[in-house]
Amino acid sequence: MNNRNNRRLVLGLDSSTQSLSAIVIDIDSAKKCFEHAIDYRADERTNCFSIGEDYILPPRHSMAEGEAEQPPLMYLASLDAMFADLRKADVALEEIVAINTSGQQHGHVYLNKNLSIIFSNLLRAESSTLELKTLLAGVFSYFTAPIWMTANTLTQAAHVREAVGGKTEMIALSGSDAPLRFTGAVIRRVAEQSPDEYAATEKIQLISSFIPAVLTANPLVPIDTGNACGMSLMNYRKKEWDNELIAATAAGIQGGPEELQRKLPELAPPDTVVGNIAKYFVEKYGFSDNCTIVAGSGDNPQAKVPVAGDLLSLGTSFVNMVSTDGNTLDPEGYANAMYDGIGRPFMFGCRTNGAMVWDTVRSNYGLTKEEYEPAEKALQDVSPGQYMTFWQPKTESFPVSGAFDIIRASNTEATNLAEDYTGVIETSLAAVYIFSQVFTKQTNDPLYVTGGATDSPEIMRRVAGIWNRSVVSVEKGGAALGAAVAGVKAYCDHIGESFNVEDFSKTVLKRGVLIQPKPTDVAAYHREGNYLQRFRETYQRIIDKNPL
Repeated sequence: MNNRNNRRLVLGLDSSTQSLSAIVIDIDSAKKCFEHAIDYRADERTNCFSIGEDYILPPRHSMAEGEAEQPPLMYLASLDAMFADLRKADVALEEIVAINTSGQQHGHVYLNKNLSIIFSNLLRAESSTLELKTLLAGVFSYFTAPIWMTANTLTQAAHVREAVGGKTEMIALSGSDAPLRFTGAVIRRVAEQSPDEYAATEKIQLISSFIPAVLTANPLVPIDTGNACGMSLMNYRKKEWDNELIAATAAGIQGGPEELQRKLPELAPPDTVVGNIAKYFVEKYGFSDNCTIVAGSGDNPQAKVPVAGDLLSLGTSFVNMVSTDGNTLDPEGYANAMYDGIGRPFMFGCRTNGAMVWDTVRSNYGLTKEEYEPAEKALQDVSPGQYMTFWQPKTESFPVSGAFDIIRASNTEATNLAEDYTGVIETSLAAVYIFSQVFTKQTNDPLYVTGGATDSPEIMRRVAGIWNRSVVSVEKGGAALGAAVAGVKAYCDHIGESFNVEDFSKTVLKRGVLIQPKPTDVAAYHREGNYLQRFRETYQRIIDKNPL
C-alpha cells in the first residue's frame, strides 16, 4: 500500500462461526483499502483445535443434541494470524487509528479469577515474543465457548420465560421471547451442568466483547447494549441489566442472582471507545500506541450499520431488519428487538428457509446454482400473484413451525418450473412481509435489499409489489464492513470531529437504482387478486399441521 501520506485507517473485524474477517477503511476517502478472511478449517494456524466440518467441537457428552461450542483459543490464534497477514500484505498498521469488532451473537466465554493477572501479560513489551493462545491459555474457567447454534436449552429458556410471568412479560422486558440460543439460557445450563466451572468464573464476556478485552488487555471491558439484546438479561428499553431477568435466570443455581450479576461486566453503547491497544500488539505488529479500541457489537447489529433504513437480506436464510422507534416490539415473539452497532433500534426477523429453497427448486428442474436465465425467463412468463408453492425443508423460526415437504395450493402432484419457482419465491417473500407487519411502520422510504437475488429484476419486482414500496439493491457489506463504519463514527465522535454516518455509508456501500412497485402487481398481491390474504389463510392451515 503506497502513498500513505498520513492516512487515517479503521479496521473492522468480524469473528464469525467459520472465520475471522477484516476490512480496512480510509476515513477521509471512504474507500475500502483491504479485505481478508481466515477460514478456521482451511488455515493451518487455526485448524488445530479439533473443530469438525460444522466448525464446532464434538459434544462433551454423548447424545448431547443441540450442543454447539467452539474453542476460544481458536479466536486468539485467528487474531494473531490476521494481524500477521495484514502486516505481510503491507497494510500500514501504524496508520490504523481505531479497531472495531463484530462477533457472532450470543456466543460467549467464561473467564476465571486470575483474569486480571493473566491479561496483564499483554501490557508488557516482552510478551510479544509469544502467541496469544499461549499468553491467555489459562484464563478460561469453562474451556469452550457456547455459540449461537446452541439449542439444548429448552428447559432453561422455558424456566426463564415462566419465572418472569410468561411470553408477554418476557418480550416486554427483553424485547424477545427467550430463544434457546440466547446467552442467558445457556449460562443457566452451564451453571446446572458444570457447577464447579461456573463457580470458578469471575466474568462472562460475549465473543464481541472478548476481542476488545484482548486488544486492550482489559478483561473488564463492557458488553455493548446492542449485542446484550441477545442475552435475555438486559432490559431492552432501559438498556440496563434487568433484575427480574437475572433473578429468573439464576434461580436455584449456585450463588443465585447476586453471583450472576457480579459475573456480568458493565453495559455501554456499542460505539464507546473502551481504551487503547495493548503493548503486545504495538511491539509485535507495529500498531500505534494511540490506536483506539471500540466496544464492538454482534454480527447482526454491525451488519445493519451501513443501512439506516429497513434492510431485507435474501441469502441462504432471509433476514429482515426493520428500523423502529425503540418501543415497537413483536408481541408474537417471532422477531427480536435489537440496537445496531451505533445504537439505532431495529427488529430482527430471520426466516430459516430462504434462498436455499429457491436453489433446490431450480435444481429439481435440472438447473445448476449458476443457471439463472431459464428461471428468470420463467418468472417473466408468469404474472405476480398466480401460484403458491409452500416448502420448509428445515424447522422455521419466522414464524415458528415445523419442517414440511413441498405443498402446492393447486393440489397438483406434478407441475412445471414456472409454477413452482414463482410459487415458492412469492410465498417465502409473503411470509417475511406478513410476519413483519406488526413492527413495520408505514413509510415512503425505500426498502433496501441485499443478497444474490438482487441480480434478478423479476424477484426485485415481486419484492416491490409485495411490500408496496420502492426497493433499492445494496451491495453485500457484511459485519466486518459494518464494524469498520461504526468504528469510523466512534473514532470521530471520540476526537470531536463531525461525521455523517449515512453519507459515509452511501460511499462505502454502493446502492442500485430505485425500483417502483407496479400498480398491477400491488393490486394482485393486496387488492383484487388478494394473494396475501389467501396466502395467510393457506399457510396458517399448513403450519397448524406442522408444529415444532
